[in-house]
Amino acid sequence: MLLMIFVNDLGTLKNIPDWLEHTKAAEDGMGLADTVFPAFLFIVGLSIPFAIGNRWSKGVSQSNILGHILIRSFALLVMGFFHVNLENYNQSAALLPRGVWEILLTISFFLIWLDYAPKLSKQKKWLLQGLGIALLVFLAIVFKGGDKDNVVWLRPYWWGILGLIGWSYLLSALVFLFSKSRMPVLIAGLLFFELFNIAAKAGWLQFLSPVKPYIWITGDGSSPALTMAGVITAVVYSSLVQKGNYRRLFAVLLVFGIIMLGAGFAIRPLGGGISKIHATPSWVMICTGISLLFFTGLVWLVDRKQKQNWFNIIKPAGTSTLTAYLLPYIHYPLYQMIGFSLPLILRTGLTGIIKSLLYALAIILVTGLLEKKRIRLKI
Repeated sequence: MLLMIFVNDLGTLKNIPDWLEHTKAAEDGMGLADTVFPAFLFIVGLSIPFAIGNRWSKGVSQSNILGHILIRSFALLVMGFFHVNLENYNQSAALLPRGVWEILLTISFFLIWLDYAPKLSKQKKWLLQGLGIALLVFLAIVFKGGDKDNVVWLRPYWWGILGLIGWSYLLSALVFLFSKSRMPVLIAGLLFFELFNIAAKAGWLQFLSPVKPYIWITGDGSSPALTMAGVITAVVYSSLVQKGNYRRLFAVLLVFGIIMLGAGFAIRPLGGGISKIHATPSWVMICTGISLLFFTGLVWLVDRKQKQNWFNIIKPAGTSTLTAYLLPYIHYPLYQMIGFSLPLILRTGLTGIIKSLLYALAIILVTGLLEKKRIRLKI
């Protein structure tokens, strides 16, 4: 999350190295920014076995867990849907300035999905959530998108970052839930999404074009493939850590990571090379490999060397992740509306990079302060 906020803020800078940014759609390659979202999807997968396993251990029924999965997915899809339409906001045709609409949208998300204190009465909670829903409906009604020659209402251009996470979480969580963590089924799920991604990018699924606008796998299978890799990694991790067999764990994770990296480079000529924009198989596998190797390093650092305190300063990014992600949707429009802008020297080159890192850290520190006041989202 620290890196996600950082690379998002890089868009405000000038004269920074290309390797920090997203690689353009027509280029065969990737920069640091192209590895962050796939790593986030991988982490979503890592969390699924622990979250569902915890519910299993408490005796929660499959139907109850299924309902929880569907509600979480729906929340992410709603937020992603509105964020995508924000990109096409037509301020000249709309009732509200874009900045006002964006801030009110973020406030509605907090009202609906805030982690309300247990001591708060149900009536007050429902009133606040109802206010959030009413605000969201109002924002939907007054929305105007498109351009001056073609003003349109809300529509699913794509699902956005949160929406892609929602779909990937839904598919991977369902595979894990109904497989009851059986490894052959999980591996089959990963292979299915990987092969679907390959087939889609190689043009082998053209015969399905008529149904693609209505029924399809998000990201041509790329997003759930990254998430399923995280699911499998978590299951392997849990199984071997319970036995205290770290040597075998490191061997398995390293081999898995190297295989994914090698496969990614080997398949590079198929499906358009390495491209985040086009979600190519090569990009998916290489990013999976990077995530696996990075996770292996963190297991060694945290589990074996007990250095978890090194990360205390950014811990709120993990405990209140959605809050940290949404805070810039208040900050950026607020600054734009008041016309505030940092001097060019603070938005250029190395100085600008340091500024973006400090900005990402500041957002996480604010998230931590809000968390202490129990102002955090929970879905």
